This record gives sequence, C-alpha cells and structure tokens, in this order.
Amino acid sequence: MRAPVNTRELFLNTFHREPAFIAAAPGRIEFIGNHTDYNGGVVLGAAIDRGIEVAVAPRTDEIINLKSSTRDHVVSVGLDRLQRLHNENYWANYPLGVLQVLQQEGLDAERGFDLAVTSTLPVGAGLSSSAALELATAYALGALYGHTYTREVLVHVCRRAENEFVGVPCGILDQGVSAYGKENHLVWIDCKDLRFETVPMPSETAFWIFNSHQKHSLISSLYAKRHEECMKATAELAKAYPGVQHLTELSSAQVEAQREALPEELYKRALHVTSENERVGAVKERLAAGDLQAVGAALYRSHESSRTLFENSTPELDFLVEALRGQPHVYGARLTGGGFGGAAMALTTPAFGAAHADAVSRAYRKRFGAMPSVLQCRTAGGARLLAS
Repeated sequence: MRAPVNTRELFLNTFHREPAFIAAAPGRIEFIGNHTDYNGGVVLGAAIDRGIEVAVAPRTDEIINLKSSTRDHVVSVGLDRLQRLHNENYWANYPLGVLQVLQQEGLDAERGFDLAVTSTLPVGAGLSSSAALELATAYALGALYGHTYTREVLVHVCRRAENEFVGVPCGILDQGVSAYGKENHLVWIDCKDLRFETVPMPSETAFWIFNSHQKHSLISSLYAKRHEECMKATAELAKAYPGVQHLTELSSAQVEAQREALPEELYKRALHVTSENERVGAVKERLAAGDLQAVGAALYRSHESSRTLFENSTPELDFLVEALRGQPHVYGARLTGGGFGGAAMALTTPAFGAAHADAVSRAYRKRFGAMPSVLQCRTAGGARLLAS
C-alpha cells in the first residue's frame, strides 16, 4: 500500500482549488457473523482506525471528476450519463453508485463536482474499503448539495449502491459497522429488523490483521454463488418449515433435521449460516460476561465452519489461523470478510506484539513464499463529516 496521502493536498494538486467538504469513514473488521447478514441474521463488527477520506467541491457544469490517490488519472463522466465503469476505472463505481441512489432518494444534483479519495486501508484485505468509500462519499455529497441524512438512511443508500449499481449482493454488515462504529465498542446489527447497537469491548484486547495478499474481489469471486446457494437452501427448507424467508429464522438443529432432504452443498451452506448466527448471539453474551477465552474459541469454530461448510476459506487463510493458534496471547482467529482470499483476524491480549506477528509472517513466507502484510488496529468512530 502506498504511503498515506493528505486528502486536501491531493484535491488541491489535482483540481487546483480548495475542497468545500471532507468526509471520512472507517474500514471494518467482521468480528463474527460470516455471511449471516444477507441471510437475515445478526453480526458483530468493529470499525477500525484506518479508513477512507473523500474531498469534494462543486462545479458549474454537469461534469463529475473523480481522482483516487491510488490511480494516476482522473475519471470523468457526465452527470446525465451515470453507468457502471470497467477495468481500471472500476473503483469509481462506488461513488457514482452512491450519487445515483441519492438522486433516486430525492437529491437535487443539477451540477457536477470534483472528488478526491485517499485511503489508509489495504485494498482487497476484507476490511471493506468499498463500504468506507461509499459512506464517505454519501456524507460529502449530502453536505455538498445541502441535504442532511440520518446514519440509518445513509447505510441503506450505500448498500443499495453496492447491490444495484456496483452489482455485489452484499448484506448490510459493512455499511452498518462503518456508519455506527464507536471507539472501544463492537457494532451489533440485527440485519432482518435493521437494529443497530454498540457492544462494549473489553479493554484487555487488541486486533491484528494478516493480509494474505490474495485478490479479494467480490464480483469475480464465488460470493454471488454463495448468495445464490443460500437462497436456494432457504427455498428448500421452506418446504419443511412453511413461511421461512431467511435461513437465520431456523436453528442449526432444524437444518440437521432436514439433512437427508437437502442436496449436500445446500445442507452445508445452511448449516454454516444457522450455526454462525447462533455463535454471534453466544459471543455477544460472553463479551458481556468478560469471558474472552470463550469468545476466542467461538472465533476458531467460526473459521472451521467457513472452511468446511461454507467453503469460502483458502489454504493461505487456514495457515494463518493455525499459525496464530500456535502463538501465545491469542484468544482466537478467523477469516474476516467475504472470504475467498483477503485477511485473517486475530483477537489477542495486549501482550501480543510485533515479535509474535513476525513469527507468524515468517512461517507464512516459508510455506507460501511471500510475506503477509500485518496491521494492528484499534476500534474507532463511524463515518462523519470532517471539514467544510
């Protein structure tokens, strides 16, 4: 990842004027709740102290100019010609999608704008840089066009942008955690009833992220296939349990009872989702009780379920989790995010340090020939407007 770039300076150097507004949104760790969100379940995530900033200023014409600190050129489109872009301009679909959904929600955007983006998030690590970009854009454009939105509205706007414009059938986990993040807390989301809570995180903990550097692209990965499999499993199980609309309305025991009636693949997907949903509830209770050993054990079980039932892990992620299991001061570890590459997360005591992380990294390099990147992060506040 490139060195951090000052957002105001990037805007000034690119567009030769000052930005009118700057907004920020954090990346997130999926603490537990793997693929439960679009299945109507519950999730726990943490907003982290790495994220994305967006600077904007209005134009007098109908042109939209978009510049990223990770790209060499400016993407330019007409306000009346919003459509999905491809190849090296693909990143621009996230802010363009947010604009389109805001327009559908009544935003009166008669003139275009210049927009610059900087990031301290490693792209493709499963820390949801896309949701952070969407939310920072939404806050910035709301201020630019004189509209004030609640966090809940912007969460829905950004999810729609990713579902409908970008084309990723994600749930609400990423946007919800990035919007509702709070320092020293996790964000709990009931994705069916759209309830958001913050859950205190015990102080004697730390988060470490180990990025495998495998490409983590939800469009080109098996994410959409897993989504489809979950929908098929729901339809099959509804034959035995009439009225069921989401997998998480069922228990893992109910899925087990229908094992013989389900194709093996659909059984495994349904069992993962239902058992993972139950683990989220158990982890929330154990956090309240301060039982971090039980929380860590649930993280390991979550990864094993992802590996064997949902099949969205990789040999690299499995190796990282097992290497972390062998280190002292680690409560638990699991893949974080959609899977199929990306990163593993470790919940540790504060005594876990650089030497322990280096031991994991060196073991990984010996096995796979490349070093993972390592990120220690803290919980942080949610998306917000920074300056005007």
